[in-house]
Amino acid sequence: MNIERYKSLIFDCDGVVLNSNRVKTRAFYEAALPYGEAAAMALVDHHVANGGVSRYQKFAHFLSRIVPQGADGPSLDELLEVYGSKVREGLISCEADSGLIALRERTPSTRWFIVSGGDQAELREVFSERELDHLFDGGIFGSPDTKDEILSRELQVGKIIRPGLFIGDSRYDHVASVNAGLDFVFVRQWTEFSEWNSYCENQKIEVAASLRDLT
Repeated sequence: MNIERYKSLIFDCDGVVLNSNRVKTRAFYEAALPYGEAAAMALVDHHVANGGVSRYQKFAHFLSRIVPQGADGPSLDELLEVYGSKVREGLISCEADSGLIALRERTPSTRWFIVSGGDQAELREVFSERELDHLFDGGIFGSPDTKDEILSRELQVGKIIRPGLFIGDSRYDHVASVNAGLDFVFVRQWTEFSEWNSYCENQKIEVAASLRDLT
């Protein structure tokens, strides 16, 4: 792949830049556990099947579609608070892709973005604390806005400049990139998308083992 030809690189965070997919899966399970083991596992299944979708949508689905009507347990705000606390700890300490700095050095004139399903304020705090925020000169964006909304807005205001490449690890990342008219590459090293191989083959998506492959 001729990575230097792109004027914008858009990165998903979890499973691409940071090895944080398992952190978030565990946090969903632990936050939902007051509703019982079966409900917590059902939320985990929903989360994994909908990679890249925000926590707000997933917990709303959990309370409206998974938790039995009238069951006692944490409210949406309480679930989000517990989840956010557990996730932040994991995001600070988890591994970052070892190819990140080399890729930034190879693309000095390219504008870099984070577009994630993670909470925007949390992401900006974590990237600042880890001293990675300076790499993403285009901005760090996340929920409650969806990836589709973020990409559409940033293209419209001229911050994301074409040709652009979205680097993701979920079906939704690919769909959002197609909707926005961006190229896409799938990074497989930390993905939780179990059907990634057949999906990428069917959709003729280029696959990289990690960000190191792009350098």
